[in-house]
Amino acid sequence: MSESPDEIQNAAETSPVSPFEPEPSKGETFGSEAPVTGQTKMQAAWSSDVENAESTAQVAAMPQGQIFEQIYQPWNGTLNPRWMRNWAILRHHVLGIFSKGHRPWNVPTKLFIFFVVIASMTDAAMALLFGMIGDTALYDIWGVNRDNMYGHVMGFFPRNILYYPIVAALLVGGMISEDRANGTSAMYFSRPINRFDYAAMKFLSVAIILFFIINGTLAVYYFVDILVMGRGWSWIIDTFPMFLATFACGIILSFTYTSIGLALSSVSRGRFFPAIGLIAILIGTKSMAAIINGLFDKSVLYVISPYDAVAHVCQALIGTEMTYDHPWVWSLISVIVINGLALYLLANRVSSLEVTRE
Repeated sequence: MSESPDEIQNAAETSPVSPFEPEPSKGETFGSEAPVTGQTKMQAAWSSDVENAESTAQVAAMPQGQIFEQIYQPWNGTLNPRWMRNWAILRHHVLGIFSKGHRPWNVPTKLFIFFVVIASMTDAAMALLFGMIGDTALYDIWGVNRDNMYGHVMGFFPRNILYYPIVAALLVGGMISEDRANGTSAMYFSRPINRFDYAAMKFLSVAIILFFIINGTLAVYYFVDILVMGRGWSWIIDTFPMFLATFACGIILSFTYTSIGLALSSVSRGRFFPAIGLIAILIGTKSMAAIINGLFDKSVLYVISPYDAVAHVCQALIGTEMTYDHPWVWSLISVIVINGLALYLLANRVSSLEVTRE
């Protein structure tokens, strides 16, 4: 049965309106109410006057002016000094290995670092063992001498093929890349922290951990020999310059691995690429240079290998036997250039970090 047009119109006018109607746009008015500005939750009660055949809406009263007001108050308190802000960043990364409440290093990283520290003290353990039992032949192999001091820091196998590159890769994997991916840089730069301090503290965090692993075990190795063998001042005076030279080599090695690793971390947004990239650069360049040296008997290509360039410089510093044919000054220039390029890339990428998630 069809309905007349008047009945359809009356039904449309008297039908209830859904409470989920979209909110009116800005500037829309209701009767004598003021224009609605901003966004708010509106509650309306619709009623129908059957006699007058017209519907009305009772709209909740709206406050005049802005509905939401944001006022940024300047900080009038006393800021911590610059060194304290930097120390907060440094301890956040370094102390996370030992205690909670800081950077949450994962369990495999902690276990591998612990394993590397124990494995790096095998020289000290062997020197202690053969020094106590009085076996001079075996002690000469493991005891403190010029070649052993060099090998303790720069021994390619297993230290610089298994221990130190993997530790550096685990440390630098997400040091900067996770800040770029997760927007954590916004938390840093919203504080009074400049980009130089940010990059410097990230660099020191990785370098300090590597420093304690490499130079800390070196110092244990040297002083264990003094205590076990009862060395006198004459022996200490003769060998201490060699120890300082080896100590400087450990610093150069830690600095180089850190600069390359953080440069890779700054151009990435994940943990995988910086870690694999660092290992590939260290092992790949050495393998390529070794192949060229074996085919053409030319060692000059070792200057492109960060490990071999540092090893050649350390051979000159310690005074041990040279294993490269080209001048060690070329390797020194290579070390400076490699670190310079890595630090330039790191500074350039940190300067482009946004204060929001990229």
